[in-house]
Amino acid sequence: MIGLPTQKKICLIGSFAVGKTNLVSRYVHGVFNDIFITMCGVKVENKLTVADEERISLVIWDIHGEDAFQKINRTYLRGSSALLFVADGTRPGTLDKVLSLRRETMKLVEGNLPSALAINKVDLKDDWEISEGMLRAVREQDWNVAETSAKSGQSVSAIFDQLVEQMSEREQVV
Repeated sequence: MIGLPTQKKICLIGSFAVGKTNLVSRYVHGVFNDIFITMCGVKVENKLTVADEERISLVIWDIHGEDAFQKINRTYLRGSSALLFVADGTRPGTLDKVLSLRRETMKLVEGNLPSALAINKVDLKDDWEISEGMLRAVREQDWNVAETSAKSGQSVSAIFDQLVEQMSEREQVV
């Protein structure tokens, strides 16, 4: 582990208010902020991690929520090593949107990037409107799905760690 860390870019993609910013904040800083702030554009955070005895500097791009007025900007995706799609378990429309975003995004990026889906707000599981059947259908599409909570921290590090592992495995194959 001598030398500079390898730099890898992960983009978070999803609708407004699904918890992307808080997932990044929980992962990078270990904190949750319950004050909602709408973001325009992109917010970039960094975190140093280790995979297969290699230091990796993660550059995490928290991309604005996608809606009818704002589309994913292709330049935000340039140079991505992995993608983390995020939906809100209490709002089933966000899962539909993220499935659509995945199709759109995969057309914009080069190669078949490692990706995962975080169904966020598992701390509100009693209020979830995304059913187990819906989740099963997504998992059957061979998609890594995690039920996360930015508030409690549940599965947040795990989903990022899985992406880092997938990136490392992909490099070993190439």
